[in-house]
Amino acid sequence: MQMFQSSLFCLQPQGDSYTRRSAFDSMLAGCIPVFFHPGSAYTQYTWHLPRNFSQYSVFIPEDDIRKRNISIEQRLSEISPEKVQEMRETVINLIPRLIYADPRSKLETLNDAFDVAVQAIIDQSYKVEERHHQGA
Repeated sequence: MQMFQSSLFCLQPQGDSYTRRSAFDSMLAGCIPVFFHPGSAYTQYTWHLPRNFSQYSVFIPEDDIRKRNISIEQRLSEISPEKVQEMRETVINLIPRLIYADPRSKLETLNDAFDVAVQAIIDQSYKVEERHHQGA
């Protein structure tokens, strides 16, 4: 975690699966994740992460790197310091949505990962019910 905390960007290549624990560890440390496959976060965690992934992460298609169309260093150096600061603030603001809070804590006003998931399921059930009533 110390390495993540002292880094602005944290590279998140695929592991045994698209998403690795490291992706979440890096965000919990306030580090901006750099993804190389959309399945690493953008398609799986739509309840917990912003749909506009460029607000909190950098995406560099793995094919572009393999074909040497772009270097990671070049792409990251193109991001202005102001944009980096905005992205990092977004990552830090996401932290409560990525963790499970201790129910004894005083953070009752923040939605944790459990709250986010339950609310998304409730919203989804309302949408299904609404479609059912419209079709009936």
